[in-house]
Amino acid sequence: MESTQSPEIIRVASMPFDENTYLIGVAGREDCVVVDPGMEADKIFGKLERWQRTPVAILNTHGHIDHIAGNAAMKQRWPDCPLIIGHGDAYKLTDPMANLSGLYGNGFVSPEADQTLAEGDTYEAAGLKMRVLETPGHSAGHIVFVIDDPETPILIGGDMLFCQGIGRTDFPDGDSQAMEKSIREKLYTLADPTIVYPGHGPETTIGFEKLNNPFIRGNSDAIQD
Repeated sequence: MESTQSPEIIRVASMPFDENTYLIGVAGREDCVVVDPGMEADKIFGKLERWQRTPVAILNTHGHIDHIAGNAAMKQRWPDCPLIIGHGDAYKLTDPMANLSGLYGNGFVSPEADQTLAEGDTYEAAGLKMRVLETPGHSAGHIVFVIDDPETPILIGGDMLFCQGIGRTDFPDGDSQAMEKSIREKLYTLADPTIVYPGHGPETTIGFEKLNNPFIRGNSDAIQD
């Protein structure tokens, strides 16, 4: 099911956390996947309608409220669309304190996962083939998705690596040492041209972050402007 064309990616930013939801598909198809549906589900629906795509999978990089808040609305509209998350964060979907919504007083819960993923798994849907890496640090069960596109490799990175930033590690199962290890050993070993689509903020590249990220630097032979 590997695509012969580079994926098309549409970003939808949801308030109040300015969280990025990604709609990912391949040209010429009518389906797509939705990654980390945020709090403003209507914005996601509007983008899907204008793009004329139907989601065939809902992927969560981790189980925090801002990244799972749209799960229920997505499942209500497309009940046969599987909800997928890393095995280590699956419990957060239905635990308000673990998904952090309890801290804000609203006690949000998501539908349960239809499938869980682990290190080394490959998930295929909508003409896409995505490698799964387990990247603890921001949350213990955080995962990321790598699309090994021959022209432009892609990382759907959740709340691990931002443009000149990294995800918080002060939540209950956050771990700063695990964060650094995940970034150095899992993310910074990806090719420098890999485009990083983060959970918050603008896109960046692995090569740029290895040279410029003030929190975790790495070696890079990337040529910067």
